[in-house]
Amino acid sequence: MGDSGIFKTGHHVWQRANIMAAASYLREQLARTPDDLRVKSLYEGLLEVLDPSRRAVRVQRELAAASAAATTMRVERRSRERRSSQRRKALLGAPAAGERRPGSERRSGRDRRGPRR
Repeated sequence: MGDSGIFKTGHHVWQRANIMAAASYLREQLARTPDDLRVKSLYEGLLEVLDPSRRAVRVQRELAAASAAATTMRVERRSRERRSSQRRKALLGAPAAGERRPGSERRSGRDRRGPRR
């Protein structure tokens, strides 16, 4: 038995030949049905087994796209969450009489946090 692990660099000749045969079969299937995502992902996965740098490039591309999408979503969320008119700028004065809670509804009294460790 040979080494098994993520740092194994090469394949035996028979392994490479079998992977190439499977990839060519999947390429034929993909030519017949180009919209089949399952066949396409299997084909690309086999090519990544043969050429690990291909996987690294794909992962890097996906991370860059995800990072850009997250930044866009964060900017959109901030603009949505921002108040249209901020209270500090509006100078509304003292709070209205109904805004304060009566003493029975306030969070004073016993400590509601759990026991300290």
